[in-house]
Amino acid sequence: MITKEKIARNAKLFKGITLPVMIAFVIWAVYGINGARGFLAPFLQIYALTMAEGLFDRLFIDAYWVGHTKAWTIPGTEDLKPYIPKKTLLIKWLTVIVGNPLIAAFLAGVMLPFFR
Repeated sequence: MITKEKIARNAKLFKGITLPVMIAFVIWAVYGINGARGFLAPFLQIYALTMAEGLFDRLFIDAYWVGHTKAWTIPGTEDLKPYIPKKTLLIKWLTVIVGNPLIAAFLAGVMLPFFR
């Protein structure tokens, strides 16, 4: 099984490594590959990428794979389902719906001086 300390360590690794890599990839894709300039075009592209990722995660991973398949069933913990509590799901959906446009606007705004 896993300990709270290991969960906290994994969360720090995710925030310190995975998120920066994801942000760097989005910036590279939008500005490097697509050649977006200004504010609106990069904002829309960043928004589209983050929404695609967010909706895939919410609908396929959380709702279908974790919620409706046996792939995530841990023997002896069936009584603990759903594995993702409603409060956590609500926060995840709010992050996708409200956070993604804010993140896209922030990244497009930060990058604006570099890619006019």
